[in-house]
Amino acid sequence: MSEATLAPFTRGVSPAALMLASFDWLLHLAVAPGKRMELVDKAARKNARFLSHVAATALGQDAPPCIEPLPGDHRFRAQAWGSPPWSLWSQGFLLTQQWWHNVTREVPGVSPHHEEVVSFVARQLLDIVSPSNNPALNPEVLERTRDSGGANFLTGFSNWLEDASRLATGRPPVGSDAFVPGREVAVTPGKVVFRNHLIELLQYAPTTETVRAEPVLIVPAWIMKYYILDLSPHNSLIRYLVEHGHTVFCVSWRNPGAEDRDLTLDDYRRLGVMAALDAIDAIVPDRKVHAAGYCLGGTLLAATAAAMATRGDDRLASLTLLAAQTDFTEPGELALFIDHSELHFLDSMMWNRGYLSTDQMAGAFQLLRSNDLVWSRLVREYLMGERAAMTDLMAWNADATRMPYKMHSEYLRRLYIDNELASGRFMVEGRPAVIQNIRAPMFVVGTEADHVAPWRSVFKIHYLADTDVTFALASGGHNAGIVSEPGHRNRHYRLATKHANEMCVSPEEWAAALEPTAGSWWTAWERWLTRHSSETRVKPPGFGGAGARRRMDDAPGTYVLQR
Repeated sequence: MSEATLAPFTRGVSPAALMLASFDWLLHLAVAPGKRMELVDKAARKNARFLSHVAATALGQDAPPCIEPLPGDHRFRAQAWGSPPWSLWSQGFLLTQQWWHNVTREVPGVSPHHEEVVSFVARQLLDIVSPSNNPALNPEVLERTRDSGGANFLTGFSNWLEDASRLATGRPPVGSDAFVPGREVAVTPGKVVFRNHLIELLQYAPTTETVRAEPVLIVPAWIMKYYILDLSPHNSLIRYLVEHGHTVFCVSWRNPGAEDRDLTLDDYRRLGVMAALDAIDAIVPDRKVHAAGYCLGGTLLAATAAAMATRGDDRLASLTLLAAQTDFTEPGELALFIDHSELHFLDSMMWNRGYLSTDQMAGAFQLLRSNDLVWSRLVREYLMGERAAMTDLMAWNADATRMPYKMHSEYLRRLYIDNELASGRFMVEGRPAVIQNIRAPMFVVGTEADHVAPWRSVFKIHYLADTDVTFALASGGHNAGIVSEPGHRNRHYRLATKHANEMCVSPEEWAAALEPTAGSWWTAWERWLTRHSSETRVKPPGFGGAGARRRMDDAPGTYVLQR
């Protein structure tokens, strides 16, 4: 109760976890004179570089920058930042940022996890005081203020008031009401052909006279609404598959409340994936299924497929994992928020509420990319007075879901911390679900800029699977890299198949050996699905199968509309 009471004031971050990391770092830094001497030397050299730059600038010389921003840091890309005095603020800040990176890294004896936490916290604190966030030090803000006579601050204050009001009343962000499921997004025609307490199963209407015999089942993550894979008609993966002659089914997860606190990870397997497969089997009997899982849905699908293989259940024609991890030894920056202390703190929060709230999850994801998702937005909307146009992907991102207490606790402990699935210790109904037992061919997608499921972590399926694995590395991040429709500008992917009897290579070797292919990985996946399907095409099945008589709700169903 005490930790649940404290949680709102710390935004769900365990104070004990931060203290342990800080103490580990400070103690080892205090007993490392060599590291401290190195930091003094680095500080002196950085000061010398900065003073040399200042002197050259004062003399009117064309002084090149003494440090460049890191890739992906766009705070100082405007031309005005390249001339004094603005260049001095940005150069001084970037040198300070680099020095603090040295301070928090490679301190002898500090545990890798604590090092990551301390470095992350230092970066967040430095971002707060970046000159780009200060209206008096940001030349872009000052230029806008001059041109508008200060109207940008009035508009920005109005934007802030509107955002604060919406946040306080639980309303979605400005502009998201232009992307309502079933109206502007999630509009691919279909029916709800099965429903239980946890899922609605959507079956989509065919657009071709004949279809591939094997249907496609899509299992999205339960941390998100399913319609990221059915956004606007032009970038809907589900519509793309339907138009290419596939019968598509998709799981739509319930948005759980406090009454669902005791739902377990096995409930999601049993009432989710297995129930969907049973329903499809009733609609199209004796046909194998191409199963595809996205993010957490892919992890659950991999565990389910492994459990099915252990029991001789061969209903899967293939297995596709989209930005989904199966080995959590290197899970990326989200691991900063996951250790035993933090998990105990989260357990206390969820015990009190019965679920993990949407704002807690959104806050964690935003911190991972605070420059892009927090500070640049605040500067643009509140200091410059500009509203970014809402997009379907942004509106979907704001339409978050909750996660039940027991299930999420099990997921973090068993998969993130104990890594049971990769080590063959993930038990399903008393027997281990072993990925090596899966014989269905796999198509696995990683994305180059993924902060949630880093592609090198996703790549580790090669080391676990004993079947043919076709791996695609797509441009973009965790969401935009998956929603990468044909015709999208500046998209590319790398693709290769490792057969079961071939040697494994490292992710770096794999990427270096392949040239990028321009275009969308969707086309490669659809061709792969076709190759692993029966040659004979069949008539599309009716909604709910032959003889279905009950009334069916239209897609997108009711669960996706739950708040």
